Amino acid sequence: MRLSFILITTLVFLVSCKTDDANQRSLELFYDEPANEWNEALPLGNGRLGAMVFGGTKIERIQFNEESVWTGGPIDRINPEANEYLDIVRELLFEGEYAKADRIAQEKIMGPRFSGGRHTYQTMGDLFMQFNGQGEVQSYRRSLDLRTAEAHTNFSTNNGEYTRRVFSSGPDEVIVIEMEALGESKLNFSTWMNRPGDAEEVLVEGADIKMTGFAEFEGRGTRFASVAHVIQEGGRMATADTTLVIEDADKVLILLSGRTDFWGGNALEEALNDIDQAKGKDITQLRERQLNDHQRIFNRVELAINEPDTLNIPTDERLERVQNGMHDPHLTELYFQYGRYLLISSSRPGGLPANLQGLWAGKLRPPWNADYHININLQMNYWPSLVTNLAECQMPLFDFVDGLRERGRITAREVYGCRGFVAHHTTDVWKFTSPVGRTNWGMWTMGGTWCTDHFWEHYAFTGDKQFLAERAYPIMKEAAVFYLDYLVENPNTGLLVSGPSISPENRFLTRDGESAAICMGPAMDHQIIRELFGNCIASAEILGSDEAFADSLKQYIDRLAPSKIGRDGRILEWSEPMEEYEPGHRHMSHLYALYPGDEFANPDDPWMEAARKVIDYRLAHGGGHTGWSRAWIINFFARLQDGEKAYENLQALYAKSTLKNLFDTHPPFQIDGNFGATAGIAEMLLQSHSGMITVLPALPSSWHSGHVKGLRARGGYEVDIAWEKGALTALRVKSLLGNPITIRYGDEVYQLDSEAGEEKLWSF
Repeated sequence: MRLSFILITTLVFLVSCKTDDANQRSLELFYDEPANEWNEALPLGNGRLGAMVFGGTKIERIQFNEESVWTGGPIDRINPEANEYLDIVRELLFEGEYAKADRIAQEKIMGPRFSGGRHTYQTMGDLFMQFNGQGEVQSYRRSLDLRTAEAHTNFSTNNGEYTRRVFSSGPDEVIVIEMEALGESKLNFSTWMNRPGDAEEVLVEGADIKMTGFAEFEGRGTRFASVAHVIQEGGRMATADTTLVIEDADKVLILLSGRTDFWGGNALEEALNDIDQAKGKDITQLRERQLNDHQRIFNRVELAINEPDTLNIPTDERLERVQNGMHDPHLTELYFQYGRYLLISSSRPGGLPANLQGLWAGKLRPPWNADYHININLQMNYWPSLVTNLAECQMPLFDFVDGLRERGRITAREVYGCRGFVAHHTTDVWKFTSPVGRTNWGMWTMGGTWCTDHFWEHYAFTGDKQFLAERAYPIMKEAAVFYLDYLVENPNTGLLVSGPSISPENRFLTRDGESAAICMGPAMDHQIIRELFGNCIASAEILGSDEAFADSLKQYIDRLAPSKIGRDGRILEWSEPMEEYEPGHRHMSHLYALYPGDEFANPDDPWMEAARKVIDYRLAHGGGHTGWSRAWIINFFARLQDGEKAYENLQALYAKSTLKNLFDTHPPFQIDGNFGATAGIAEMLLQSHSGMITVLPALPSSWHSGHVKGLRARGGYEVDIAWEKGALTALRVKSLLGNPITIRYGDEVYQLDSEAGEEKLWSF
């Protein structure tokens, strides 16, 4: 239906009032005691250089990371027998010999997966400060302000007051630590750097502490250097071995830089250059440059839910109240913006993408090597990037996936005898692409293909045809070419199927009661392939090229085996009904077409009810027990337009999978749940996957009033929404590309034309 809209000039005033209200709301994590462990420290980052600030009074620890501190190097992990046994495994699978096929694939197709620090992301080190003569602490507060990207530590003693401010500057490529003693108090402390486990070289020269080392396995890895430069006002500075000693200072500024040779060049020279550039500016310049750089991105989006917060209690106590069953919409505001903050802090153009721990890892052997799992985890890291107006934060992902193509072509050819490129369930900074580890993780060709959808989504949100032509379409086409060769005809049905393949990390029971993982044509494979082929066809049409290739893809789509609904009403995970080895499994891969895909999009479609039954079954058997899995479920229920269930699972995420510093826990800490839940909150408020902008599709009753400003929608739109008593009251849509606007709210649909830069305002 086509309805008229009402243009009300007072709406501008209404929206501006809401904006002012949001600017007064606190977006601050704060605590009344120092961090006792790494998972309580507060994260800072400029995309490349990160820090975890503990806020200690007697000993302050600032653990720091540089994104490219990695051990190992490029190695060949391809099993040389893989291609020889591929058809043998397929034949066994078509005959229903799943367990036997699984055993042969494990031995003959899978390559080695290295762990135990062989190829892993690592901490760069720690900067310590040990204070003397401050007296007993009488009041204390540490905080992280998301609006300024600064960590503060403030406390008073019987001797005076002490303040610390820490931030990681993108423009100046240093971590800045500013300390001050107020009144009659003075700063007296020793400061030094070290790194756990390794014998790094540390020396002091003048006001510099320099630490150099080699993150290596069997002689391969990255050489790194960090430099801490101390500037003081008042008092004295002395050297004690590898320590600087500061006495009776009024103020102290420490500039900390870190570099590696990953990108080429000399790490120490580059770190010293960072210091030289930064120390030429005063603290006001350093702060203003960092603040402008951060707020330029962060301030694009605001979220306000219900009345302003009056609770004013530490964040860990706020979280504990929610874990005990209380409702706290302001924790949701904070968590949503924290996710955006973490992405800004860990993924900036020109660098590496956010890994399993974003940018922050405090060990030499972090969980799962803090690598790049591309069977959902890396992709989930970037789910909020477009909808929450952080498009440039995706650029490292695009560069990284582009970099997989060279070795991905070798893997496609040598393992499968196919053209195109392929990458499997995981990779690392050295960009291996072969199937490694166990079959139930690694016998899966869809990792790189799933990543290519992010290229298409970038075009869908921005309308950047140059990006589509030069970056998105070439990599999507190369992924599609692989499947033109990889798909085979199922002799039992005549349909095309992928395989041997898996449903990520899950297993099933055969008719003989054995467990197996691999099959032909699992649901997720075909959902991703249909999406990829559809994206290529649409791209060819938009670009007016490659018509013959698009036609070939259309023919393949027609022959590709479809998803199926089983007798119990659930979508089948594998190509035929199988008893699940783990009914509450964390992956719900066969719901890809619900989210992040959009094949299942119509609320009245039977696939939606079948998807809901999958979720209900998994939850009834203990599913959602990892943070990232729970975040995925929030997005599922948002797409099902069930705000109450989405909210229920958001509450469960806070209660079961959130650490004191609001980091997501798998367990242990894994950052994808933060990003996935941030995307889920946005998805509850705005959707645009079905050819229209759907407003408040999954608004829970507990969010009775509020507004959001600056979300982005596919088709090139920026959207502000306000609601009262659960009902939409005001809507602003800015057309960035001049495309027609179609709005859905409830059962009503609004359609109108627009010009680029034009704003449409509705009052309800």
